[in-house]
Amino acid sequence: MARTPPHLITIILLTAFSPLSLNMFLPSLGHIAEDLQTDYALVSVAIAGYLATTAVIQLIAGPLADRFGRRPVLLVALVIFCISSFVCAMAENIWVFLFFRMLQGSITAGYTLSMAIVRDTHPPQQAAGLIGYISMCMAIAPMLGPVFGGLLDTAFGWRSNFYLYATCGVLILALCWVDLGETRPERQESDQPMTRAILALIQDPRFCAYAVCSTFTVGAFYIFLAGAPLVATTSFGVTTAELGFLIGSITVGFSAGGFLAGKFSSRISLPAMMLIGRLTACTGLSIGLLVFLVGGSSPFAFFAGTIFVGIGNGITMPGSNTGAMSVRPDLAGSAAGLVGALALAGGAALTSLAGIAVGTGDQPVTVLALMLASSAVGLAAAFAALLLERSAGTGPQASH
Repeated sequence: MARTPPHLITIILLTAFSPLSLNMFLPSLGHIAEDLQTDYALVSVAIAGYLATTAVIQLIAGPLADRFGRRPVLLVALVIFCISSFVCAMAENIWVFLFFRMLQGSITAGYTLSMAIVRDTHPPQQAAGLIGYISMCMAIAPMLGPVFGGLLDTAFGWRSNFYLYATCGVLILALCWVDLGETRPERQESDQPMTRAILALIQDPRFCAYAVCSTFTVGAFYIFLAGAPLVATTSFGVTTAELGFLIGSITVGFSAGGFLAGKFSSRISLPAMMLIGRLTACTGLSIGLLVFLVGGSSPFAFFAGTIFVGIGNGITMPGSNTGAMSVRPDLAGSAAGLVGALALAGGAALTSLAGIAVGTGDQPVTVLALMLASSAVGLAAAFAALLLERSAGTGPQASH
């Protein structure tokens, strides 16, 4: 099969638009509830339900892309997103809005399959480097999305966010139609049903090591999102304006880590890169935790420690995601979808745990300890991946 990889800008747009679809409209939640004459709790299902839906979509999109190809699955997903965005913009009923908001989750196929496309068209270590640079760029989207969405809501109302979603979706669809050729490699085996493909992956210890590392690496970030705002306001008394900058610091760290991963991935193995990232995160958190345990208490000590989580995650994730997709290159789409779904499920569980734990005891210590525990599990999984690759006699970097 001829490989016609898309240009880098296409991959970046596909990956960056997924977090924008989650958070750009967040400042409008109150106005949506008021306009559709419902309560805020029901409107917030547009977030929690969306996350659950995207986990399912990733599980489905990956195997479908392995079976039918990256291009058709992506194009269908984008069409669904465009239609759903337009209906959300026109909705006069909360149930219509929520139903099509869930269908908007189809855009996450753009992120999942972009990772598979990068793996299809590059050897593992080159793929990890490229994913690192892509991650560096896409980290900007979650920082700017709510700001831009809030400005749109103020100027034109909440529906303008969804009209913009639909417009951007059409533009990205047109770009993919022109630029995105099929990259799925020739299958060496007969096409497998989705359940058999997933079983083949989870029965491989190497895939499990990479997937666990990714899940708990992302989990530390979700714990931060759940606990850091409360810690900053109640323990340190920072203003809401300052809070935005402090929370954004971990994303800046992630961009820096992605840059480092892109720069040095060609020189070190994927498991080694994962270990470096996990050690970076654990070291920063350990120092921050120690400061609080000996009696120190300052927002600088807290957020300086969590910045290292962002840096470590940016270094780790390209290696763990690429490693998971490289265990079975013929199932790269399934692997990308399964890792993404596990990260969302793990993130939801750890967010709930953090929300409960932060309500009791010393809040900064609790958040840092939970983040350290999650990062430590990721470190153990990275070490397991290194041992498994060595025992297999070849790392994932050897296969294309």
